Amino acid sequence: MAPRRQRGNADTAERILDSAERFVQSRGFNGFSYADVARELGITKASLHYHFSSKAELGEALIGRYAARFADALEQIDAGGGDAPAKLAAYARIYADVLREKRMCLCGMLAADYDTLPEPMRDAVRRFFEENEAWLTDVIEQGELEGSLQLGDGSAREGAQALVGGLEGALLIARPYGEVARFETAATRLLTSLAGAAPTTRTTASGA
Repeated sequence: MAPRRQRGNADTAERILDSAERFVQSRGFNGFSYADVARELGITKASLHYHFSSKAELGEALIGRYAARFADALEQIDAGGGDAPAKLAAYARIYADVLREKRMCLCGMLAADYDTLPEPMRDAVRRFFEENEAWLTDVIEQGELEGSLQLGDGSAREGAQALVGGLEGALLIARPYGEVARFETAATRLLTSLAGAAPTTRTTASGA
C-alpha cells in the first residue's frame, strides 16, 4: 500500500502546485493564500502544510517546476534546429501561449512582487531570467555568425537582456486588453530590430 500512498501524495502535491501556479499567474504571489488553494482543491490547509510547510517553500517549488518546463521548451527549440530568427520566434511563442491561457509569465509576476519575496525565491527568480538570457545570448551569437541577425551596437548579452525585458513588458501591457495580437505585434517588432530586416517568421502559435 505504501507505493499507492506515495502516488497519492505526489498527485496531491502536483494539484497544489497547479492551483498555486494559476493564482500566481493571475493575482501575483501576494494575492492568494493557502485558504484559496485549499478551497479550490477541496482539501484542508493542514494537507497543504503537509506537502509545503510554508508559502515560501511552495513558492520555491513553483519556480523550480516552471523553470524546468521552460528549460525543456528551450531544449525542444534547439532540437528542432533552424536559424536564429526562427529560434527567437519560437521563444516568443512561449510567452504568447501563456497569454492565450489568460495568464502571465510566472517569474514575471514574481518579479513584480520581488521586494516582498523571501531571499531563496528572489535568488530563484533571478536565476530563471539569467538562464533565459544565457540561452538567448547563444542564439543571438549564432545569428551573428550566420548573418541572420544584425545586433548593431552592444553585446549579444545586452541584446538578450533587452529581448527578455521587452517580451515581459509586452506581455504585461497586452494583459489589460486581452489581446494576444497586441503582444505578437510588439514581439515581432522586437525580433525585427534584431534581424535588421522585415520579419519572415510570425510569432503566432496554433495550439496553446
